[in-house]
Amino acid sequence: MSLNIAIVVLYLVAMLAFGWWGKSRTKNNSDFLVAGRRLGPFLYTGTMAAVVLGGASTVGGVGLGYKFGISGMWLVVAIGVGVLLLSLLFAPTIQKLKIYTVSQMLSLRYGQETTKMSGIVMLAYTVMISATSTGAYATIFVVLFGWERWLAIAVGGAIVLVYSTIGGMWSITLADQVQFVIKTVGVFLLMLPFAWNAAGGLAGIQSRVESSFFQWDGIGVQTIITYFVIYTLGLLIGQDIWQRVFTARDPKVARVGGATAGIYCILYGVAGALIGLAARVALPSIDVATLGKDVVYAEVATHLLPIGLGGIVMAAAVAAMMSTASGALIAAATVARKDVVPFVASWFGKTIDTSDTSNPEHDVNANRWYVLGLGLGVVLISIVVSDVVFALTIAYDILVGGLLVAIIGGLAWKRGTGLGAAWSMAVGCGLTLVLLVLYATGVIPSADGIYANEPIYYGLLASLIVYVAVSLATPATPAHIRDAWDRRLSAAATDSNEDDIEVLTSRK
Repeated sequence: MSLNIAIVVLYLVAMLAFGWWGKSRTKNNSDFLVAGRRLGPFLYTGTMAAVVLGGASTVGGVGLGYKFGISGMWLVVAIGVGVLLLSLLFAPTIQKLKIYTVSQMLSLRYGQETTKMSGIVMLAYTVMISATSTGAYATIFVVLFGWERWLAIAVGGAIVLVYSTIGGMWSITLADQVQFVIKTVGVFLLMLPFAWNAAGGLAGIQSRVESSFFQWDGIGVQTIITYFVIYTLGLLIGQDIWQRVFTARDPKVARVGGATAGIYCILYGVAGALIGLAARVALPSIDVATLGKDVVYAEVATHLLPIGLGGIVMAAAVAAMMSTASGALIAAATVARKDVVPFVASWFGKTIDTSDTSNPEHDVNANRWYVLGLGLGVVLISIVVSDVVFALTIAYDILVGGLLVAIIGGLAWKRGTGLGAAWSMAVGCGLTLVLLVLYATGVIPSADGIYANEPIYYGLLASLIVYVAVSLATPATPAHIRDAWDRRLSAAATDSNEDDIEVLTSRK
């Protein structure tokens, strides 16, 4: 145990070191928020895979494999499919726009001021993603160091906060590469072979588990559908994912590197399920009913791997959670500064300049304050609220049910209009939220309550109908807005013409 602790501590110190390294590469706003838009295939693939494969994919995926067998892979497979679809269908277009947030894409595409409301939903979503990851990796520290939960969250959160604040996306990208390597070694090269060897290989597993553990739908068809609705669709429009697309050097890197990351995620999901399946045989006495399925990962690391190697595997779990937490944190800070604060200020007749090109160092420092402030808020939320999954569920449902149609429609359908997008978001978000309340309070009976899928389904359907109907009933997007959009897609865009967004939304 002492050696395992030493390995995890060494990993945490390395994360702080990468924060200082990233600081040396951060000279301006673009460097801090999107790594200067200079990532090549290797760095881009690693950082994309790292940000999407968090605790639910790593620790949770092994637990699902222990409980359901091979069908436990579907959660992570759904994530991988989401990355694949985003990369092959939309990432090249997104990369060409040279923007910082999803809301900026909506404003640029539609020229509609009301689409900026999407920033508030995106901010809530990214904050909750970061909070859940922060609470998750703290559970590892509780086991390793015997700390109280609040102390584990505070220490772990401080480490993520330091390297994210100091170097921004460059620090996070460099840290992600280490995390990507650690996760790859921990899952594919250590846990998988050691667990299968302990279980007696395929023959040993087949002879000791029910046949349902090898059925693709053993977890339930409805559950599989839920994973694809929530995770695949959510990944298509999440700010934390888009911000990684913005870091790509060119559209080819965004497409090929992202597709590689998506395939990696699918293989990662299969590996996690196989590890859990093997643990079912090698460690049959784990009381998942009482302790929860997430304990399986730590049990495998502790009991099936040699001393020292278990520390690498535990570090892999921490790496998975930290990469998601840091990615969501900088996404939240970007949305807050670029979208939410200027939008709220406009209610009071004030205008806020979000980019100080005359003083890049001052601009970077402003971003650091946003990361620091939101990071402290995330740590506080994680400490005070023991279960933030409730809030995360609401944020995810509203994100998908309310914003998906307007965002994807803007990328894929030229006839979509600003009014169509605005009404689509209003109706989709409103209906999804109302249904969530009705399901949560029991007005509409459901065994799943707040976790029911129906609010997303009805929200999506209503949002799609309204988007198409209003777009067809209103004049097409004005020519000057379409021209600005086309100029961006023709690779003429740079970070310097970000002001196009504000000009377009202010023109009548």
